[in-house]
Amino acid sequence: MMKPIRFIAVLLLIFPLSAGAQTFSGILDSKLTLGAGAGNASDFLYGFEEYANIRMQAKVKDRGAFYGALNLIAASGASSQGSMDAGENYAAYIELERLYFRLNGESVGLDAGLMRLPFGYGQAWGSSDFLNPRSPLSTTARPRAILGAACSLYPADSAKLLVFTASPRNPFEQDGGGLIAGLSAENHWGRASLQALYAYETPVLSSSGIHRWGLSVKADLIVGLVADALYAWNPNAAAGIDGLSAGAGFDYSFLDGDCYVLTEYLYNGSDSSTASGIFALQQQNYLYALFRYRFNDYTSASLACAAALDDLSFSPTLSMDYEIFQGMSLSISAQVPLDKAVLADSSPGELGPERTGTRLLVTALVRLRF
Repeated sequence: MMKPIRFIAVLLLIFPLSAGAQTFSGILDSKLTLGAGAGNASDFLYGFEEYANIRMQAKVKDRGAFYGALNLIAASGASSQGSMDAGENYAAYIELERLYFRLNGESVGLDAGLMRLPFGYGQAWGSSDFLNPRSPLSTTARPRAILGAACSLYPADSAKLLVFTASPRNPFEQDGGGLIAGLSAENHWGRASLQALYAYETPVLSSSGIHRWGLSVKADLIVGLVADALYAWNPNAAAGIDGLSAGAGFDYSFLDGDCYVLTEYLYNGSDSSTASGIFALQQQNYLYALFRYRFNDYTSASLACAAALDDLSFSPTLSMDYEIFQGMSLSISAQVPLDKAVLADSSPGELGPERTGTRLLVTALVRLRF
């Protein structure tokens, strides 16, 4: 954990008092969690968390900019994690989330540092987004960054070429992954977009390296359509469909935009991008669905559900959002993991209470934007 005095010193070094064109922004979340545990967890769960994401930006003349972001967390109860520095009645943590620079030219750009490199148009599962995986079970979590560099070329107003590299996933382990390098090509038309991706991960120990090919398309027709796929191939392993992660779905707004629906299916091969990493999925077939209704400009409600179709386990979440005033909002949600074992004598499912550790999780969150 970074000590407070060291944290202040870092801010002063990054943002000298004499520099101009600096901006600070971010969010402050106050979250209370109550729930009923399952499996090895306690029958009663509680947690309180104070979380701030502070973002910093400073322009470098007219051709560049510096970006930084910090996560500040103080938590107790179920919200605490083992990596935090514990105090008498709370645990605290400071995390460097983003730290990179950007240089812009008329037809070329360069980003380098601790940043996010997103790929694909998938909204729920993100098959192509292998460098910054996300989980539909935690839609509010900000994707982690990678340490790397990316050079962008713009041959036309609607086209983009990207050459990128990323450091190994675990920099302290010899077998923690190889250096990743690749390129992507993207083009946008009036109602459709397409992105193609190739990446190579250098060999580690006995590995021959990993090749990844991706393709993602979206179209804005009567409904919004999206398809996203990434295939990973290790020459040392048998070629097959196990390296494929592919999703497809649609979204649609109606009743003057007050109603919104989203549905996305995922095929998850056992050696694919979505079967490894932070949010490793264990089954083959998944479905995500979301329905949101806006009562007025300040209040909305939504029902979302992620489902593992192979073992029939589900994680439905009911949410209510209210904007108290501009810059301050209140969100209340309830998540109830379900599987066949809840109703009958059956083995626990991946998204069920036994595996997730909760039978019920209720969260109240107040968010301030500044």
